[in-house]
Amino acid sequence: MSMQQKSVSSRAWAELSLLALLWGGSFLSIRIALDEIGPLTAVLHRTGWAMILLWGVVRWHRLPVPRAASTWGAFLVMGCLNNVIPFGLMAWGQLHISSGLTSIFNATTAIFGVLVAAIFFADERLSPRKLAGVALGFAGVVTAIGIENLSQLNLRSLAQLAVLGGTLFYALGGVWARKYLGGLHPVVAAAGMLTGSTLVMIPLVLHFEGVPTLALDLSTWLAIGYFAVAATAFAYLLYYRVLAMAGSGNLMLVTLMLPPVAITLGTLLRDETLAPQAYVGFGLLALGLVVLDGRLLPGRSRKRRSV
Repeated sequence: MSMQQKSVSSRAWAELSLLALLWGGSFLSIRIALDEIGPLTAVLHRTGWAMILLWGVVRWHRLPVPRAASTWGAFLVMGCLNNVIPFGLMAWGQLHISSGLTSIFNATTAIFGVLVAAIFFADERLSPRKLAGVALGFAGVVTAIGIENLSQLNLRSLAQLAVLGGTLFYALGGVWARKYLGGLHPVVAAAGMLTGSTLVMIPLVLHFEGVPTLALDLSTWLAIGYFAVAATAFAYLLYYRVLAMAGSGNLMLVTLMLPPVAITLGTLLRDETLAPQAYVGFGLLALGLVVLDGRLLPGRSRKRRSV
């Protein structure tokens, strides 16, 4: 996962902050929807509505749609790695832990990304700096979970492990995208991925949770609308805009900006509370991410680094 460092304009900062707000709010909206629908149904709503909107964007801009069966097979696998499995694990995890804590664990995506990339790509070897960042990140995860919770298996500890497992699959999805989807327009790749996700989710939902009902409370529909339309479809489009303006190195700042948003919203709207160890863990995790980014190493070139 190469990281291109660029200076960040005021416009890029504004859109970076908006992206953090959108994704940070997704944790709360998913938790609200889970009060009435199952986690798999929530995932189906998220991928299905976002898929429809993104294909609309593809058609509007008349982007070429791939025809090769191999490409659609890659979409199917990507959908499982980047949507079906992580979305499902995290949605189930949020039934048992707070949205703020979920967002903290979500930040380990970059940590797993470094490790997975080092395994699969020869140009992504683990340097001493990367190892230090990974060690700090995992120290933060252990601190946030709590040593006492690592020694016992209950719903809360399983939920935390489920969310962490979701971030590992995000990292695997990044590897798959680099190997098999690199030549596609980003919006087409996102729409194809969501199509694969939706095709997988339909039978899963029917088998485990039954036929979804549309007779839902207004609050549930608002939550679905938010995490499907704003935090998935629109956020994908915004993500690629920010990537082009600020570069992937600066885009990693979003990972650090999500938890404060999610924690604040969870506290204000659902009276969620976090143990002090969760904040200490996030601090260590954030430090690990900054070390991975190389921003604590003065005097080095910021034009191009690899993470």
